[in-house]
Amino acid sequence: MLQENDVRQMVEKVLAEMLHSQSASQAAPSAGCDGASDCATTFEDGYIDDITAQDLKELFYVPNPVDRDGYMQMKQFTPARLGVWRAGPRYNTITSLRFRADHATAQDSVFSDVSEEFIKANQFVEGVTSCADKDEYITRPDFGRTLSAETAEHFKKVLKIGAKVQIMVGDGLSSAAIEANIPDVIPAIMQGLHQHGIETGPIAFVKYCRVGAMDQVGELTGADVVCCLIGERPGLVTAESMSAYIAYKPTVNMPEARRTVVSNIHKGGTPPAEAGAHIADLLKTILDKKVSGIDLKL
Repeated sequence: MLQENDVRQMVEKVLAEMLHSQSASQAAPSAGCDGASDCATTFEDGYIDDITAQDLKELFYVPNPVDRDGYMQMKQFTPARLGVWRAGPRYNTITSLRFRADHATAQDSVFSDVSEEFIKANQFVEGVTSCADKDEYITRPDFGRTLSAETAEHFKKVLKIGAKVQIMVGDGLSSAAIEANIPDVIPAIMQGLHQHGIETGPIAFVKYCRVGAMDQVGELTGADVVCCLIGERPGLVTAESMSAYIAYKPTVNMPEARRTVVSNIHKGGTPPAEAGAHIADLLKTILDKKVSGIDLKL
């Protein structure tokens, strides 16, 4: 029976041969690598380089393309997986491995939690929905729209009652999105609100949060506007996309059409600092016009 070290060595050998074989011939660049450095990998303590660290817009595997420069230029306008190649009727190995690695990253983001250190460092008022754990959050979306009884009482005591704007952060379906974007989004929002002369109270954090939880927060605090920053469902392009859902005087079970949304907040979409500035201006407009969602005429 093969030992674990023997299996690891066999896997490392196969991967190394796969990644170096094309660079050994002159056809290597057109087969998907711009020289040996792009295909090289190193093994340290039984691990190989993280292939998800490479930008998909820079990867190209089509052999002998008619217009490689034109193809690469096209790739800069989309995160889609253009320029992959095949081995017979199947994707080649590196393309298949990258797909599986990106899928694993997305799954990790869904099933991981925002760290307690991050919550405390940002001085959020912490709460949780009616979900007992992540599995229940995934299978019972309705539980994620209501706060636990303890959280409801805690928020009534600690959050500012009757604030013009109540900001809340929900982990949603991507904890990675929260930790990646909040450090830039929140300061930009607060700076913009300060310039508009709008004061806010403490920021709430809701674990196992669905968008609808903001409605109950609105009713508990009596805030004029609630802004919920929440991690979105991750995909194969990024696991760090966050959105801002904003509603004027939200109420439980209100129509979804009353929400205004700023989506695709991440480094590859709308940069978080830019999104924060836009959200602050949007909050001011909603307060002035006293409507949100499809009733808002910008």
